[in-house]
Amino acid sequence: MSEVNSSEHVGRWTRFVTARPRLALLAALVITALAVFAGSGVADRMGSGGWEAPDAESTYTTQVLEREFPDSQPNLLLLIDGGAASVDDPAVAAEADRLTERLSAEPGIAGVGSYWRTKSPALRSTDGHEAIVAARIEGDEKGAGEILDRIAPAYRGTHGPVEVSVGGPVAVRHEMQSIIQEDLLRAELIALPVTLVLLVMVFGSAIAALLPLGVGIVAILGTNAVLRAITEFTDVSVFAQNLTTALGLGLAIDYALFIVRRFREELAAGADTRAAIGTTLRTAGRTVLFSALTVAVSLAAMMVFPQYFLRSFAYAGIAVVLLAAAAALILLPAALMLLGPRVNSLDLRRLLRRRGKTASGPVEAGEGPGRGWARFSVLVMRRAPVFAVVTTVGLVLLGLPFLGVKFGTADDRQLPATAESRVVQEHIRDGFPGSPGGGLEVLAEGAASPDRYAAFRERIAALPGVQRVDGPVTAGGSAYYDVLPEGETVGQGAQDLVRELRAEPAPFDTSVTGAAAVLVDSKAAIADRLPWAVGIIVVVTLLLVFLLTGSVLIPLQAVVLNALSLTAMFGAVVWVFQDGNLSGVLSFTSTGDIETTLPVLMFCVAFGLSMDYGVFLLSRIKEEYDRTGDHEHAVTFGLRHTGGLITAAALILAVVMVAIGTSRVTNTKMLGLGIALAVLMDAMVVRSLLVPAVMKLMGRVTWWAPAPLRAFHQRFGLSEGEPAPAGDREAEGTEGADGEGGDRARDKVTAGA
Repeated sequence: MSEVNSSEHVGRWTRFVTARPRLALLAALVITALAVFAGSGVADRMGSGGWEAPDAESTYTTQVLEREFPDSQPNLLLLIDGGAASVDDPAVAAEADRLTERLSAEPGIAGVGSYWRTKSPALRSTDGHEAIVAARIEGDEKGAGEILDRIAPAYRGTHGPVEVSVGGPVAVRHEMQSIIQEDLLRAELIALPVTLVLLVMVFGSAIAALLPLGVGIVAILGTNAVLRAITEFTDVSVFAQNLTTALGLGLAIDYALFIVRRFREELAAGADTRAAIGTTLRTAGRTVLFSALTVAVSLAAMMVFPQYFLRSFAYAGIAVVLLAAAAALILLPAALMLLGPRVNSLDLRRLLRRRGKTASGPVEAGEGPGRGWARFSVLVMRRAPVFAVVTTVGLVLLGLPFLGVKFGTADDRQLPATAESRVVQEHIRDGFPGSPGGGLEVLAEGAASPDRYAAFRERIAALPGVQRVDGPVTAGGSAYYDVLPEGETVGQGAQDLVRELRAEPAPFDTSVTGAAAVLVDSKAAIADRLPWAVGIIVVVTLLLVFLLTGSVLIPLQAVVLNALSLTAMFGAVVWVFQDGNLSGVLSFTSTGDIETTLPVLMFCVAFGLSMDYGVFLLSRIKEEYDRTGDHEHAVTFGLRHTGGLITAAALILAVVMVAIGTSRVTNTKMLGLGIALAVLMDAMVVRSLLVPAVMKLMGRVTWWAPAPLRAFHQRFGLSEGEPAPAGDREAEGTEGADGEGGDRARDKVTAGA
């Protein structure tokens, strides 16, 4: 009954999307144009932070200090360089005082201080030629960026005897945002033409190649409009735009590849246009829907984390996946209805062919590539134990460097070495005593006598790992202390000191913030929510793959093999970006750690993409298994008909991710190159070697499910092929996957590739 109902639904859907194809495409064009308008300027409304947990102690403490002690939280730094003269030279001091007064009078600026006002040694370089003017720009990220744009040109550059450079957290974030926008545009200019060339190589036809690209562009523009709307209600990270471009092109092309490929197969088998679209939607279309749901769930899992950096990728990812699937299932069939056999027009590969092959059929109709994948799968299954063990051990070894991962926070070293805000921070980090701005702040709330404040200061100074304590600075019924830890700003010693400070008893309420405190709280928030995120991904993936296959073991196999496909990515992230290998070739500065949220993001994205390819392969295997009841033949058939396409799709997505990875911002580079590696490993190693080997070893038990679950699947599950006759199922195994007799009637159903 469920199969009949499912076929009826698909039939109605086919009639809906093919009834008025011109009207559907015109409506899509209008909606896309509106999306361009609605999504314009979205990057300017995005933030470049979001790594901290909003409900953490460090976040609360920072907010109180910003309100009560604005001079304790400077986010704008002017680096005053006296050149050959000392900063104590009268002419230098006079110009610095003038700039300080001028900055104090600027609207939106609070808590202005400088070396020349405080004589603090922390604000003067060790060589005496540089000093700092520190201030706080009030407002949120967007407002602070606008103020910085307004005032920075007036201060940057030469002023009499001094040279002024602009830095500080606001400048770092603002410059990072600008660079990401520039790099994203460059990545798109790289990815689009290369993608088009690859699509032409896959399809041959220029018309067929343009269809996936069109679906991707619609998904990207639509997602930008969605993100623009979301920025009205909550913070969204500018990094999410990179994911929008990558998944918009990658997944839309994947989905369109499989739909166009199946449509061309049906045309080659003799079906008319409408019948070919119906079969395509019943098979590849439902696979695309399942794939989109799986990827969306993986990305939605990031919603459980409090950091808006991670949540932003969930917003962007869910939107772009659903829009890509919708465009592939609505607009693409309408376009195919209009094109019909003309989808094979403009065969640009004809000039590259050495032998005269007609262009009457799609390139997939050739026997060569399909036969090659079939022979390869037979070879893998003949030596299944060897391939399974060697591949698994190899993937585990590639992932071993991740055991030495160290987590940290993003800082100015994410930027290219020539960025002004990074240059300022490096001068301060390397040339000033005590790393100004790199310590911890302890907030004391509750009125207390000067003696009690002083006594608590002594107790802080006595803690292990404390290099210096400044303060207390009091105002009303509260005070704060500046605590400089020994060693690295966010090193393990500084993190241990945060815990010591929070555990230290006091006669008033205390809380701690600073870079190390933010890191401690971020790690705790991720550790607290990570089991929920992984649980959501695993449970929903198991359910969706069960509904697709009806097997209990295949979903478990899919989860385990997907996890294995990510090992190389995580190992490479640590070996390259944490340990600094290839830093010269890839043009980045290693900080010796990995930003805490990046592995979570990369896991969710890469796991979803791996399931994308897994669903495409498993659905084709299941379709043929339902038709013939021959397990080994079904595995060979599935790899033969999807191996080349999955590889092509992975290469195209890898091109997009590598283009993203050309970014000058290290985290974006890590995201792009890491996911590109994961995608290639999944398509070329896991899907090609491990899946057929494991399915061969499991044999017919692969499709086992207990009776209650079989009944559940028969009622609610999806099946793309017709069940095999009982006699065929009983005869399974009598003819091997590599036997010509095992082909049965399969070559009548599809024509190769």
